[in-house]
Amino acid sequence: MKYIFLGSIGPNWLSKQGERYMKASDKLKQLGIKLESVHYTQGQYDFVDVVDAPGPEAVLAFTIWYSNKGYGRIQTLPAFGDKAIRKVISKNK
Repeated sequence: MKYIFLGSIGPNWLSKQGERYMKASDKLKQLGIKLESVHYTQGQYDFVDVVDAPGPEAVLAFTIWYSNKGYGRIQTLPAFGDKAIRKVISKNK
């Protein structure tokens, strides 16, 4: 299942971006979550990531870990592809 991560980076970690990124990447791999893309943004969120996760429990585990480390906060959204939404729509006409 794909998820979108809308994240913030805590002020103590902005100057240590490389370290935060490497530790987060290691934790994602440990949880079986594949990081597909990373985009740094301006505005309410500092980054938007697209991941492929084995399930919601892995995503929950990562977001709790990220917050407990003081890296910032992550809001998660399940993401559905065009094929999936078309299938749902066709079954609900």
